[in-house]
Amino acid sequence: MLSVVDYPDRGYGGKNTYRGNCSPKLIEDLIDQYQMKNLNDFMCGSGTTEDVCSRRGIETHCFDLNRGYDMIDMDIPVRSENIFWHPPYDDIIVYSDEMYCADDVIQRYGFDPRVNDLSRCNGWNDFVKKMNYCMNKQFASLEKGGRMFVLMGDIKKKGKLYSMLCDIAKPGTLEQILIKTQHNCMSYNRKYNGRFIPIVHEYLLVVRKDTALLYPIYMTAYHTFDIRDSMSATWRDVVASVLEDAGTLKLQEIYLKISGHKKCKSNTHWKEKVRQTLQKYDDFISSERGVWKIKKFA
Repeated sequence: MLSVVDYPDRGYGGKNTYRGNCSPKLIEDLIDQYQMKNLNDFMCGSGTTEDVCSRRGIETHCFDLNRGYDMIDMDIPVRSENIFWHPPYDDIIVYSDEMYCADDVIQRYGFDPRVNDLSRCNGWNDFVKKMNYCMNKQFASLEKGGRMFVLMGDIKKKGKLYSMLCDIAKPGTLEQILIKTQHNCMSYNRKYNGRFIPIVHEYLLVVRKDTALLYPIYMTAYHTFDIRDSMSATWRDVVASVLEDAGTLKLQEIYLKISGHKKCKSNTHWKEKVRQTLQKYDDFISSERGVWKIKKFA
């Protein structure tokens, strides 16, 4: 395998009518690359992993909400040497009641799959929380030396990128990231205006469990940052940001916006520094004496 994989012909396995179904050829290549004797899948969808492993004579245990297995509320049923996981990409494709009938699961297994369906989360933060719970739960069930292979993608909504690769928990040793090109996406048939760039790739994350009891977990943390408290931002950046945020300000109003923050606490002559910055750079325009605004790009 190379770090970029491409499967124009998806191969045989699973149902090609089951939206979001990955190429069986990817799973075949992973089996060969890592010389697998076991590969389990706890969100197997239409059964692609199961079909490939059956054809190749690889031991496998496959489960899914549509088969009566709820990863959020139920224990991982088996220990694994290798796990393949292809979670939903938030709500881009909804599965319960779209790809299968939720009432059938209720009648057969006694629970409603819509409750813990990762494609029915309450926004991105809820999705990430549940995704990471499932990620860590599966990794804990790996044998020492085992691997998880997670196929995931990025999502764009209202001009913002939501990246599963960035936000997913990464337990153990980060071994590899592969890029998988996508084919026959619905976005291929759409025309986009402006600067929108369609997403035509996915990621395959490979993590390895080198130790049994203690292992690192890399988690994304979000913080709100105030540039006025930054020691790396220049005075030019700070003053420009204040004016971009507030518009036209008097000099005394600029002082008030910056006063009390770490940037001015590091310089006892910070007011002089503000005045020097305003007068030094052509980013700033004085519309009248003591009144300043930011110069806009044409």
